[in-house]
Amino acid sequence: MNPAFWRGRSVFLTGHTGFKGGWIALWLMYMGAKVYGYSLSLPTTKSFFSETRLADRLAESVIGDIRNLSAMTEAMKRAKPSVVIHMAAQPLVRASYLTPVETFETNVMGTVNLLEAARQTETVDAIVNITTDKCYENQEWIWPYRENDRLGGHDPYSSSKACAEFVATTYRNSFLAEANVNLASVRAGNVIGGGDWADDRLIPDFLRALDVGQTLRIRSPNATRPWQHVLEPLSGYLLLAEKLVNEGAGFAEGWNFGPDDCDTKPVSWIVEHLCYRFPGSKWELDGTPQPHEAGLLKLDSSKAKSRLDWSPNWDLETALDKTVEWHLAWKEGIAMADFSIQQLESYLDT
Repeated sequence: MNPAFWRGRSVFLTGHTGFKGGWIALWLMYMGAKVYGYSLSLPTTKSFFSETRLADRLAESVIGDIRNLSAMTEAMKRAKPSVVIHMAAQPLVRASYLTPVETFETNVMGTVNLLEAARQTETVDAIVNITTDKCYENQEWIWPYRENDRLGGHDPYSSSKACAEFVATTYRNSFLAEANVNLASVRAGNVIGGGDWADDRLIPDFLRALDVGQTLRIRSPNATRPWQHVLEPLSGYLLLAEKLVNEGAGFAEGWNFGPDDCDTKPVSWIVEHLCYRFPGSKWELDGTPQPHEAGLLKLDSSKAKSRLDWSPNWDLETALDKTVEWHLAWKEGIAMADFSIQQLESYLDT
């Protein structure tokens, strides 16, 4: 990654108030980019965005809905971005069962609106569209999914993200390629890191239970996921954006940014590691009926390793340690923007 590429470059970032969005906004500003955020208000009472006071550092922070095409187009034209990074989404599997219409409206039509707004903004050179590892049609097999595997989804979230992939392909082929706007879609694993307070996510749930002295209840201890620190896929997204601008259409396609295979672990491994770190903490099985979630999911990132020279810096144990360190620093009242930048610099020095 070349920090000089980002210095002074205008970036339009949707979902900047979210967990991943906040981390990438901080990283972009650390490199000197001018970040224009467009997102709904804070998704949780506490958030990475609020605790690091990112609003004070952004070129502009617009609280808006990606389902509102005219408002997003106006904000994008005002930003005059070279790079657009689309992170705004309804990001939770279990929530998608409760709000399927909102999930499809946000993840599908929100993506349509984002790409349509980019079509109408003459300064855009490249778009990075963030989807998910769950966009693949899950076969519950032991092999990791590659970018050319079939897309699909059992639950509304996964299905909506597969649809967003189809939307991206259609816009690339029908409109953006001929306008010399290079669009790539990216798929990451289960990201962890400091500053995530979302409901129904394993690490935030563990830390909440720990803080109040409760026993953590686990739905699916044998569910196996590709865990990775949030900085891992973000490094891939930023590297890919540079390639899209500097080297063009050859990189305008789908990309996986997952952990090494050895870091694809069951939920039980994660909680046992955390319980060992915090003696006295406990977990138990939640035996109540649950909606369907994938049991086994892995990503093949061979293409990113080969063509982008990208690879993970931190193994899973390091990622968990960094996540816990962030939470403990926050509890001590440390300035979290500075602490987050220290973690970023540690990641870059690895």
